[in-house]
Amino acid sequence: MFRLGTVEEYQKDVFIDALAFSGFDTFEDSHEGFSAYISEADFNQGALEKVVSSFESSFPISWSKNIIAQKNWNEVWESNFSPLVIADKCYVRATFHDSRPEFEHEIVIDPKMSFGTGHHQTTSMMMEFVLEQDVNKKRVLDMGSGTGILAILASKLGAEDITAIDYDPVCYDSMIENSKLNETPFTEIICGSKEVIPDKLFDLILANINRNILLDHIASYSRVLCKGGLLILSGFFIEDLDSITDAAGKEGLFLTGHKVSENWCAAKLVKSIV
Repeated sequence: MFRLGTVEEYQKDVFIDALAFSGFDTFEDSHEGFSAYISEADFNQGALEKVVSSFESSFPISWSKNIIAQKNWNEVWESNFSPLVIADKCYVRATFHDSRPEFEHEIVIDPKMSFGTGHHQTTSMMMEFVLEQDVNKKRVLDMGSGTGILAILASKLGAEDITAIDYDPVCYDSMIENSKLNETPFTEIICGSKEVIPDKLFDLILANINRNILLDHIASYSRVLCKGGLLILSGFFIEDLDSITDAAGKEGLFLTGHKVSENWCAAKLVKSIV
């Protein structure tokens, strides 16, 4: 947990960027400040103290460390999960729930320890955006795929060339299992980050990650997005929309719409055709 004294928003952003560069990959605001997450194996207290000391002359910083025990998210999920309906079109359930054939699309998800059952606001908004698009016969890239739920939905909507990427080996295994479970084979399932994005063009790119990773990845997304193609993003708060769109604009990507749910935001951008 990081607690900051009087600080301008841009100073906080620069500080978070420095933390991201030092290995922290997820950030969550709170009333007291913000939490930053990093795997225990990657945590280096000396490196963190060096980052903090470089900013302490600009504003007061205090921090505390808390080791979070690894959870079996599958057990947590099964104990709390209830089926979910997205936009009255897509029914998301677990293997232990009954099928609902009255819905146009049905997705069965076994998350193991990965993220993405559709219940989080960001995933739900991403799914709503995907349901609104013409995905038939399109080439789709799903970054930070988690359980593979967005790629599975794209496949059910007729996408024919789907690449799903996640840096977490647990998510990689989950994507493989869930694509088989839903009989929606992907063209490629890759473990990695922006460096493993195939060198080919996509019509639609989906990325539900977090603000800092999105900002770091936007240039890579633009490079492989065809002219007139769509980029749909989430994993950030509404107050971060301007920084997302500013960075995207520099890469020829322009906002065409956004959704908000409990301060979480999802954005749809199009790549310029010129």
